[in-house]
Parts: sequence; C-alpha cells; structure tokens
Amino acid sequence: MGSLFQNILDSGPHSRLYAWIMASIQNAVQPTFQIGEVAKRTALSIDAIRFYERRKLLPAPFRSAGRFRLYTTDDIERLRFVQRMQRLGFSLEEIKRLMAIRADKAHACAAVRQFLKTKLDGVKTKIRELHQLETELSADLGKCSRALRDQRGKTCACPVLEETNNV
Repeated sequence: MGSLFQNILDSGPHSRLYAWIMASIQNAVQPTFQIGEVAKRTALSIDAIRFYERRKLLPAPFRSAGRFRLYTTDDIERLRFVQRMQRLGFSLEEIKRLMAIRADKAHACAAVRQFLKTKLDGVKTKIRELHQLETELSADLGKCSRALRDQRGKTCACPVLEETNNV
C-alpha cells in the first residue's frame, strides 16, 4: 500500500510533479519565452541558441508541458552578453571564463582587467603581423605590376611565383 501512495504522491526532483512545480514557480518569478521569441529578441538563429546550450554558455531551459523550451529574461541577457563578447573577439571558451568571473562579483573587476589586458596584447600582436603581411603583399603586387609593364607583349614568368629565395 505504501508504494502505491509513493508513486501517486511522488514529488521528488525526478518526478513530473517536481518539474511542473518548478516551472510554475519560475513562470511566476520571470516571464518565459519560447525559442522563436528569444531568437527575435537577440537576433540569433534558433540553431545558434541551441548551439550555445550545447556549449554550456546557456543553462538548459525549463520545458513546458508540451516540451517546448522556455527561456527567461536572464537567458536573453546572457545571450546578449555572449554576442557582445564575441564582437570583441573573445572565443567561446574565453566567454565561458568571463561568465564564471562575472558570477564572482567581489573579484570580477580585477580579473576582467587582467583578461582584457591579455586580449589587447594579442590584438596588438595580430595588428603587427597584419602590417607585416600588408607590406609583403604590397611589395609582391609591385613586382607583378612591374613585370606586366615591362612585358610588352612577351611572355614571362611571374616574379612572385618564381621567387624562391624567401621561402
């Protein structure tokens, strides 16, 4: 008899009743949105939102009785944070670390400052490398232009393709 009541009244963390109660509490605290609405509000595709879920940048959403994903305003804010950090050039792994730092408000500013200094150093290095690449490409373009100008109807090899001493 006890197990009959146990099955009927089961409200443990893995029961359907628990999931329903938690979703009801969540809905009472914050409005929820289905994935299509979240996609509109964030200008992300539905696939991108699911991708961020799989990458653990977004917590697993609550599910409706019909098994639709339900997102909160916190989830939307989190997705906007991910977008903002990606625009700044941070990788998904770096964004995960920034999210962890963000959760520790007491030490966040110093940690983020160091994180940004490191990122800025990387950007400066990349800019130097790109300037060097620009110089090399401009020089090679000049070689091609001179070869074509000097060619005057004759066939000749491309100096950039024939150059082997810098390889």
